[in-house]
Amino acid sequence: MAEVLGPRRLPHYGSPAAGAAAGKMGSMIGRMHHVVVDCPDPAAVAGFYSALLGLPVTYRDDDWVVVAASDMSSGLAFQRAPGNLPPTWPDPAVPQQVHLDIMVEDVAAAGARVLTLGAVKLDGENVYADPAGHPFCLIRRPRWAPPIPDDA
Repeated sequence: MAEVLGPRRLPHYGSPAAGAAAGKMGSMIGRMHHVVVDCPDPAAVAGFYSALLGLPVTYRDDDWVVVAASDMSSGLAFQRAPGNLPPTWPDPAVPQQVHLDIMVEDVAAAGARVLTLGAVKLDGENVYADPAGHPFCLIRRPRWAPPIPDDA
């Protein structure tokens, strides 16, 4: 006889109510902006990924270069990190150096909400860590991006 299983339960972080509000899987706080990669030479690494992915460089300054489909879309960002050492993955001696930028409508309100999900505030403006310690930044939604629905 086949075993009857109940509904599959997905793990969640933070308070028990974090993912259960109003019967939803979870409410939207923000939307992906850029995946940010630390590196010693942002222009060189962005040039590599631009060629690899066939995408243009959409923004450039001395310390920050973005590769994306357009200057009105999210993409990969390359950030100058002085003293950067390349990751030694899978050897954890030098871990991977990537963080997420999450676009939000209201940075202060989103900050309070991510803390209730289990994030930890880190040093730096609008910088947090997920429950496993991975850093991410909350940034104000750029004008080019569609509004983020407020379903809190």
